[in-house]
Amino acid sequence: MLIKNILSSSRSQAPAWERNWGQSSALSKVLMRTRYRIVDNSYPYFLTCTIVEWLPVFTREPYFEVIIDCLKHCRERKGLKVFAYVIMDNHLHLVAEGERLGATIKEFKSYTAKGIIELATAEGKDWLLNQFKFFKARHKQESRHQVWQEGFHPQLVSSGEMLAQKVEYIHDNPVKAGLVERAEDWVYSSAKNYLEQGGVMEIDELEL
Repeated sequence: MLIKNILSSSRSQAPAWERNWGQSSALSKVLMRTRYRIVDNSYPYFLTCTIVEWLPVFTREPYFEVIIDCLKHCRERKGLKVFAYVIMDNHLHLVAEGERLGATIKEFKSYTAKGIIELATAEGKDWLLNQFKFFKARHKQESRHQVWQEGFHPQLVSSGEMLAQKVEYIHDNPVKAGLVERAEDWVYSSAKNYLEQGGVMEIDELEL
């Protein structure tokens, strides 16, 4: 699925989710009141997961791999469809879809939090573990640490044009951060997938 194909699609060729959007005034009204809520699992969403206090966790391959391995698991076992992604040092963005999207992302955050804590403990990163303890929300009693900020800010992707904009934004993150000159040079994103050059994980295609 290339961005140019999405943008050049006629209305009759648009994805089913985009055609349904235009036909559902009721859904449009709901979304005006619920900008950051999942209101319909049949649509793709732009999602953001952020480490507490923007701590730089993803600076070495093992920490990136915690995220990649869990995304692969969610695709294979939990019905998660990932259309685009990028992992930065303290946050990640996805365009994703799933029948249980909200529950799946919560499970993803819980599992990856445990993996990050285990890695940090094994590597003796006391400074990081202490930060996770210090910034833990008071109401979170089930754990000694908090790795992720609460929520994942879902934004419904309502058109092919919006999809292209979000994918471009995702892939441009490492470039704008000055980490690489070209989006496809950042290993932990789907930029290479869109150029049909492979990537560290497979992504899904929207049906056009």
